[in-house]
Amino acid sequence: MVVLNVDGIECRYGSVKVLENVNLTVKEGDFLGILGPNGSGKSTLLKSISRVLKPHKGAILLDKTDVYSMKSVDLAKHMAVVPQESNIGFNFTALDIVLMGRNPHMKRFDMETEKDMVIVKKAMIQTNTWQFADRPINELSGGEKQRVIIARALAQEPKVLLLDEPLTHLDMINQIEIMDLVRDLCEKERLIVLAVIHDLNLAGRYCSSAILVKNSTIYAAGPLEQVLTSENIKRVFNVNAVVKKSPVTNSPYIIPLSSMKTACDRKCSIHLICGAGTGTLIMKALVDEGYKVTAGVLNELDTDSETAELLNVPAIIESPFSPITEQKKLQNREFINQAAIVVVTSVPFGIGNLSNLEAALEAVKKGTKTYVIDEIPVDERDFTSGKAAAIFAELSKYGAIFIKRPIELPTLVNATHDLIKLQASKQTDIPGHKKDTLTACHQKNGEKA
Repeated sequence: MVVLNVDGIECRYGSVKVLENVNLTVKEGDFLGILGPNGSGKSTLLKSISRVLKPHKGAILLDKTDVYSMKSVDLAKHMAVVPQESNIGFNFTALDIVLMGRNPHMKRFDMETEKDMVIVKKAMIQTNTWQFADRPINELSGGEKQRVIIARALAQEPKVLLLDEPLTHLDMINQIEIMDLVRDLCEKERLIVLAVIHDLNLAGRYCSSAILVKNSTIYAAGPLEQVLTSENIKRVFNVNAVVKKSPVTNSPYIIPLSSMKTACDRKCSIHLICGAGTGTLIMKALVDEGYKVTAGVLNELDTDSETAELLNVPAIIESPFSPITEQKKLQNREFINQAAIVVVTSVPFGIGNLSNLEAALEAVKKGTKTYVIDEIPVDERDFTSGKAAAIFAELSKYGAIFIKRPIELPTLVNATHDLIKLQASKQTDIPGHKKDTLTACHQKNGEKA
């Protein structure tokens, strides 16, 4: 079995330490994603493995042989590199470029054999570059050039493939094609692949393992589920993120949440009735707009529950796979009573969470401004034998505002908030006036009405 070992290396540029005490073991068939912020040392790690930058300390071993003790031509038979940028001075054809990958296997002044041409053609077909084999390399697009360089690396027939941001110039379909190809090479031909990747979701979908590099050292390493966690992403990238498992690919997928805005503080309280991930982006948008947001009742394993925790949004949480208890129902109604606005997202409704919808109907009947996001028709997400659809009809009857696109919500909510403030200012000077629920919201959040 081919094994690559990085044993306690330290790398420097002059007196600046770039990597420190890096230890890593990668076996054949592994697809390792190297992740981390810019300047953390990801590319330097690949440079040290490929002998571009000799470590100040430590060793890099390929099958127990120090790569720095190997002849360049021998290492090239085992290891291929796809760099970030490939500057080609002469206008060779794409085929000429890929044929260069056979140089380590040829003696000086030898011509390419039929075997060489078969290997090169295979590499170009795999990378979808055979179609422009005779075209000059400098006439190709950035993405096409990158695929040619990858084909050249494959033509070396390496056991180790190093990819330094290989998807930089590629559009979505080409990214998927290349990542599919690389994963197949790992699984079928048992290549060792180390790839610097910026897109965490692509890494989560294709890599078998990953490392997170922070401040010149490895912060986390191992299987994707252990490395790509909300806590690790927060500590390494300083970004809040929700991490879930895709029901389609069964791989981790990451929803990054941008930094919270502090430009405005409207203080008005909004309660979200959401679930199944339908409230994540809305929750973030309303927090960014400066509103006090609450949510509930949510399942403990729900994406919206995790989002609420990351955004410090108070939420009523119920145990997973359990119906909503009476205690949670009462707590949820208390949140709704304190809110000036209620928002119902396009969440699926079953018997377990139907009480959330019933609570929204009570709020509408009491005069609380309520928005219902009807992005998906309720008939397609009603699993209560029509009970949820009936409540939706009641919501409309009592004045709930239905909207089709979630993107419309912030504008509508802002208009409602401005109306609340206007009403509050007009009522301030009326002695003995009993303030309504909307005005009282400002008092509950520390404003004088």
